[in-house]
Amino acid sequence: MLKNMSYKYKILLILLLIGLIPVILIGSFSYYFMHEQAIDKETSSLNKLLEQEIQSMDNRLNSYLSSIQMIAWNKGVRSVLSGHYTAVFDMYLAYRDVIDPIVTSVPSIDKTVKSITIYSDTSLNPHGNILLPLSKAKKQEWYSASSSFTSPTFTFSADYKKLYLIYKIFYYDSSFTNLICFTIDSQALLGSLESLYSDSYGVMLKQKDQALLFSYDKGKGKSQDQLNIADTPETDSKTFYENYVIEFRSLTSVPWTLYLYRPTSVVTAPAKQIAFFVILAVLLIAIIIVGFSLLLSAAIFRPIKELSNNMKLIEQDNLEITVFSDSTDEIGILIQTFTHMVERLKYLINEVLRGRIVQQDYEFKALQAQINPHFFYNSLSLINSKAILAGQEDISRMAQLLSTFYRTTVNKGNSLTTVKDELNNIYSYIDIQRIMRSDSFEVVYEIDNGVLPYKMPNLLIQPLVENAILHGLDYKLTSDKKVLTVYAYKEDDLVFRVMDNGCGMSKEKCQNILSNDSNGYGIKNVHQRVQLYYGETYGLTYTSTVGVGTSVILRIMADVPNLPVSF
Repeated sequence: MLKNMSYKYKILLILLLIGLIPVILIGSFSYYFMHEQAIDKETSSLNKLLEQEIQSMDNRLNSYLSSIQMIAWNKGVRSVLSGHYTAVFDMYLAYRDVIDPIVTSVPSIDKTVKSITIYSDTSLNPHGNILLPLSKAKKQEWYSASSSFTSPTFTFSADYKKLYLIYKIFYYDSSFTNLICFTIDSQALLGSLESLYSDSYGVMLKQKDQALLFSYDKGKGKSQDQLNIADTPETDSKTFYENYVIEFRSLTSVPWTLYLYRPTSVVTAPAKQIAFFVILAVLLIAIIIVGFSLLLSAAIFRPIKELSNNMKLIEQDNLEITVFSDSTDEIGILIQTFTHMVERLKYLINEVLRGRIVQQDYEFKALQAQINPHFFYNSLSLINSKAILAGQEDISRMAQLLSTFYRTTVNKGNSLTTVKDELNNIYSYIDIQRIMRSDSFEVVYEIDNGVLPYKMPNLLIQPLVENAILHGLDYKLTSDKKVLTVYAYKEDDLVFRVMDNGCGMSKEKCQNILSNDSNGYGIKNVHQRVQLYYGETYGLTYTSTVGVGTSVILRIMADVPNLPVSF
């Protein structure tokens, strides 16, 4: 394919490769470098944010754990919750002096703790929201988070607005069950997670068993339920999940893991700008190269194309020069050399043509000087015989015919004659042939007198008549009368037609009659002479049917253009 491509497109392809490959390579390297650098930078940023958030959350959770353990292990609280009460006043004193002060002190210090409730199965009566029966704990949404609460347990409400901290008070010598529940505003713990970035990102908080505690997703990217990181190996701090960059850290205060992720498309946006500029540069360079190739085509390839087209004309025998150049560069020298070569070729062709004309003229002169003497002697012998057997009239007629024939044949050595003299030549020749054959054939003349003044080359019709008599009528086998017909008329050209009803020719012989060599001055010679001086559109046309006859048409110009004196 590349081998047969024109040089114009080969040069264009080479220029495109030279211009675009470096840009594409540099652009690809820049994009890859920016892409990796953006991810590394984002990974570092995620790590820093995670460390800050983990530290803040650990501090906050440790504060809650300390507060609940302080209540759970307070001797007064443990004593009140493990005692047996029969008097309401004793209960009142327990509330006033022990439960209320310690339970209300924590929310007053830490405003994020909205309430503290103790659920107990002791004989104490309910006391507002501070002390409630244990049976009501089982109806709370947090109760299913753990069956034993043997250690402080955190769990979120369904809407993530509340964080519950539940802890069971242990006794070695009491059968009562007491649960402490902190209700905490989750925004104190999670609020900062919802404002880490202004664009797309997401966070997830999971327990050690990968149970989801909290999730938040902002902006573009997959929704939370589509991002599957349940199988994340926590030993790997840098993990890619499809189109996300993910970092995670574990809290020290509780068995939780915090995940922070951002879409790669957002992280690598600067790299995409590099890719955009690379594509823009590639298009711009391609346009410049195509424009440059068009200029190059006008300067280099167009002259080469014109030279190629001119060569094709030469191949079709058209020697006209259609491409020129006065430039001194390589292409100009090539065109000038081609022009000189064509001019030289035309000169050589003209030399060959003149040589052929001289040769034809020589053959014609030889014909004029070497007309078959046997014909002349036979004619004279016949005249003599007639003179003996008949009267002087036949001798006189034959002598006149011979005189006319030889006079018009020799034509004083001139190559041109008039149509009138050419017809007089064949009149004499036909009459002589009729006398020699005892009037064995008839002759019909259809002559337009308007053609008589025109000039034409000498001895063009006589060989046609001779061929019709010797090879047509003489071999006629049928009994009907032999007839020779001669036409002369003018269309756009001069047309001469010789017809006989002789033996005819086969189709193959008729097609080859103008190309086969023959002895002496024959049909082929007449055809070549006509085409040599008038062009290939002129000459002889033969048609023949075996047993019917033959017709030959001679077509020449109505005037003779620039024929040489010696033709």
